[in-house]
Amino acid sequence: MSDLPHSPAADRNKQPILEALTRILGERGTALEIASGTGQHAAWFAAAMPQWTWQPTDADARMLPAIASRVAEAALPNLRAPLLLDVMSSRWPSQGAAFAPDEKFDAIYCANMLHIAPWAACAALMQGAAQHLLPGGLLITYGPYFEDEGTPAPSNLAFDQDLRARNPAWGIRRLQDVGAEARQSGLVLRERHAMPANNLLLAFGF
Repeated sequence: MSDLPHSPAADRNKQPILEALTRILGERGTALEIASGTGQHAAWFAAAMPQWTWQPTDADARMLPAIASRVAEAALPNLRAPLLLDVMSSRWPSQGAAFAPDEKFDAIYCANMLHIAPWAACAALMQGAAQHLLPGGLLITYGPYFEDEGTPAPSNLAFDQDLRARNPAWGIRRLQDVGAEARQSGLVLRERHAMPANNLLLAFGF
């Protein structure tokens, strides 16, 4: 049994997200993951999508050794070593050599970050994605959102209150606000997929 850091939520949602990704993405490509956390998603997706090369990253340097251990444990040729990447940084990744100008990705994937980061991180994510996506590429985000249409789920309302109590800069974001930030960077919402536990998977592209 691995003693690596483990997220029960990541374990629960990895398969539904994978099923959505396989419908949205092409047969092969390169993916940059933002906020990889424990690395569970990276290892799961890379194993299930062998024609996709997966680059995990995280803004918290303390998580990189755990992600690196998970990458080593998975021993997959299409799963790269993790990099330190803070979307708020002026360059991606945040340390070491920046991505080469011609190194762009077919997909950028970011799960459960926007609600536990300051609002400025949303604009930074969109701007960075627009810079590092290939033509036809997609920025895919996953997490809870509030939508102007319909009544918010009680669980999301309670979660939002808990987040804001922990940090006033956090909170579930309005889908319309996120879409507006995407448009500022030349991206538009291409697909919206309802996911379990009142989450959404969104795909933005040029």
